[in-house]
Formats: sequence, C-alpha cells, structure tokens
Amino acid sequence: MSTELVINSAQNESRIALLKERSLSEYHTDGGGTEFKVGDIYVGTVKKVVPGLNAAFIDIGYEKDAFLHYLDLGPAVQSMMKFSKMVQSSKYNNHKLNGFKLEPEINKLGKISQVLSKNQQILVQVVKEPISTKGPRLSCELSIAGRYLVLVPFSHSVSVSKKIANSEERKRLVRLITSIKPENFGVIIRTVAEGQDVAELDRDLRNLLENWERGVKRLASAKPKEKVIGEMSKASSLIRDLLNESFDSITVDDELMYEEIKSYIKKIAPDKEKIVKLYTGKAKIFESFGIEKQIKSLFGQSVSLPHGGYLIIEHTEALHVIDVNSGNKSNSESDQETTALKVNIEAVQEVARQLRLRDMGGIIVIDLIDMKKAEHKKAVYDAMKEAMKHDRSKHTVLPLSKFGLMQITRQRVRPEMNIATKEICPTCNGTGKITASILVSDQITKNLEYVMEKQNDKNITIALHPYLYAYFTSGFPSIRMKWFFKYFKWVNIEKDTSLPITEYRFSNQLNEEIELNN
Repeated sequence: MSTELVINSAQNESRIALLKERSLSEYHTDGGGTEFKVGDIYVGTVKKVVPGLNAAFIDIGYEKDAFLHYLDLGPAVQSMMKFSKMVQSSKYNNHKLNGFKLEPEINKLGKISQVLSKNQQILVQVVKEPISTKGPRLSCELSIAGRYLVLVPFSHSVSVSKKIANSEERKRLVRLITSIKPENFGVIIRTVAEGQDVAELDRDLRNLLENWERGVKRLASAKPKEKVIGEMSKASSLIRDLLNESFDSITVDDELMYEEIKSYIKKIAPDKEKIVKLYTGKAKIFESFGIEKQIKSLFGQSVSLPHGGYLIIEHTEALHVIDVNSGNKSNSESDQETTALKVNIEAVQEVARQLRLRDMGGIIVIDLIDMKKAEHKKAVYDAMKEAMKHDRSKHTVLPLSKFGLMQITRQRVRPEMNIATKEICPTCNGTGKITASILVSDQITKNLEYVMEKQNDKNITIALHPYLYAYFTSGFPSIRMKWFFKYFKWVNIEKDTSLPITEYRFSNQLNEEIELNN
C-alpha cells in the first residue's frame, strides 16, 4: 500500500494530509505556535489540592488550570521532584542521572495531599490537550518519544510493545536495550523497533538523551509556566511514528519546512532522504493532489459509501452517534439480509477511516442496519476490528448489542478535527435571495480590462470556481481565446474549489495578488 504525506504550509498554520492509495486517511493541522501539545513538559505550580477527587489543579499557563490525578503522579514522582529541585538550585548538573539516588516509590493507594501542597512547583507532562471547556490533563510520569524507543527517566524497567508477538524478538530487544541504556532510565520499545539492529536503536537512544539534556539545561533557569521540553511539530511527529517502507513520498510546498523535514529524516532514516520533495507547481498543493475535494466531501454530516449507502454523523458533548443507511443499495441485492450485511461491512470500514480523519474520541455508537443472522453480526464485528487494527489511538470495540448497535471507545487526547463543509452563500448571506451573482463573469471581464490596459501587468493568472473556469474556457472560440485576440496576451485560468462561485483572484507573474479596481 503506497503512503504519501502532503504538507501545505501557510503563515499561521500548516495542513498535513496522509494519503493511502491516494485516498485521504488522516488530516491534521499544526498551528506552529500551538501550546499545550501532548508530550510537552512544563514547570507547573500547584494551585489547588482537592482531596475529594484525589487530584490537584496545576497552573501551566493555560486559561484554565490543568488537572493532575494521584494515579497520574507515577511511582517515581518523589525522585522526579527531588531531581528538579536540585537542578533548579544548582546542586545537581548531571543530566545522565549517573549516581543519582532514587527515592522510594509512592503508595498506589495514597492521597495526593501526602505528595503535593499548594504553591509547590512541579515538573508535569501534557497527556491530553485542552478539549471543550476542560483544561489540559497532566502526568508526572515523564517520557520522551523517539522513532523506535520511548525514554522514561527515574525508572529501571525495559518493556516491549504488546504488538511485537514473536517471543524471541522480544527477548532480543530487551537484551539489547538493557545493555545500552544508561543508569536510572527506563525504556519502552515501540512496535517499529522489531527487526532493527543495535546501531539504529543506539542512535535513537542517543537522540532522546540529547533531548533530555537540553530540557535539564532549560530547567536549571526555568520559571513557572515555562516549557522545558517541547514535542516536535505535527509533521515531524507523524513522520517519526509512521515512516516505514510503504512511504513513497513526502511533498512540501514551503522551502523552509522542506529543509527541516529533510534534515530530520536524514537524522532518523538516511536511506529515506530522497522521498522528500519540494512542490513547485502553479496550482495549490492540495488542489493538485485532489485533497481539497476529499476534505469537502468527507467532513460533512452526511458521508457517502462506495455503493450507494451513506452515514449520518452527529456529535454531542457526551458521545458521537453514527447512523448507517442503505440508500439506493437496497435495489441491488436479492434479499434484505444480504443488503444489510454488505452495507454494514462497507459502513464499518468507512467509520474506522472517519474516526482517524476527525480524530473522534470518547464513546462512539454506531446504529447499523438490522441483521438477523448471528454469523452476519460476527462478520461485521470482525470487519470493524480489522479496520481499526491500524488505528494508533487506544480503542475498544464491543460486539453488536440486541438493538443492532456497535459501541466503540477511542482514546481522546486532542480536540476533534472539525471542518465546516456548509458555506453561507456569499451573495445572499444565508437569506436564500440572490440579486446579481450572474454578473460575476462581467466583473471578471471588467477587472481584466482594467489590469491589462491600466496596469499593463503581464502573465496574468485568474483563480476561480470550477463552474466559472468551464464558462471561460469551453467552446470554440472560448471567451479566453477572445481575450487573447483582444489584448494579444494569454490569460492563465486556474480552478480553485476552495473559492465560492462569486469570488476570484487575480495574480501576476510573481504570484502576487493584484489589487482590483472594484
């Protein structure tokens, strides 16, 4: 299966699309300066200890205090607090933890008031981003993720991902990591480490230790609410987690980001450096790859299935509800049971894709088409488990209930991806009454005349809605050809599905937008 990563970089945020067989599989946005990302480590201040919840509220600079439960303190919290206090008071400067005496582990059934007190400073890591009205959720069990390994300070254990099933491989990896890991650091071996040699694992471990060292140096002079270790950009973290042999290309439309990603891949997988490409086409990168159209069709309330069925997706504060409908599929099969089975199997595959695309978390309830046969219900359940196998978020899928409902829980660590696919008509502003949208072609013609005769710009490009593109380019002679005979200059016209039908843009040969005399 071919895998492509396409990155559209803009001034305020980057848009990242993961394509599998040219079909949109994941969609992310990265705000560049976005704070409180999963993995970020901050110096927090305890604002309130709540014995009734066995939790504390921590100020890390977000508008609402972050939540830290006793069970998220981690067994080595006393060691971590001792270390950070010594570093900040310049009594300890060895980031490798060699010779550092670990404190006893805390009691799993203890009380938070025995560990934390008001106004105390503590090192915390974001494990869940701010969602809706809630602040971030925190942990004191610090970890730094790499490509093959996760580094866990103040620990001795070496554990292996459960997805590595081969017992001999598990033993080999544990033996290798135990021999190279430094003192007082634990390591979690990720699934992608399977089959890797000691040189690759050692290089990844050294990179993680360098990241930890930089964080310790920042901690020495850090003030409350300051970030000491930051998770990498969304694009780089996706590459870190997903890069494998199936990756065909990583295409970026920004030169700075292109160099950044190329140098990162050169560091973690030198043999893959050639797959990074800089996009230089005239059309927008998402238009060129057909991503813009997929986004508009996949993020609506209604999502079509390949053979006539469709999903209705409703979001509430408590859960997500997905209704499966057969549509015109009902006419193509011999009986109702067969129709229900085929539509349901198609539906669960699309649902698994939608969960990844929208990053939907919490409780998801799917109202499938009723089926009578137990083997058909099991077939749909198995199809959903298979479709969810590649989902990187923790999830649980339950068999169908008596009412034909399937229930899924999926870990939610970020706000859900929501894209408005319904647009307010730019001409009527949602009133349903339009006055002169038909005159848009006349406006374009007048503006072109102004640009050609008054400003004398060369190599003019007009970006407009596909309907208008067809209007100006179809037929013989087309309107564009008539312009050529009138001005003796060829006008480039580009389709842009992101533009409403009454909007258009003129740009010059330097790709700078031309101000029009409206």
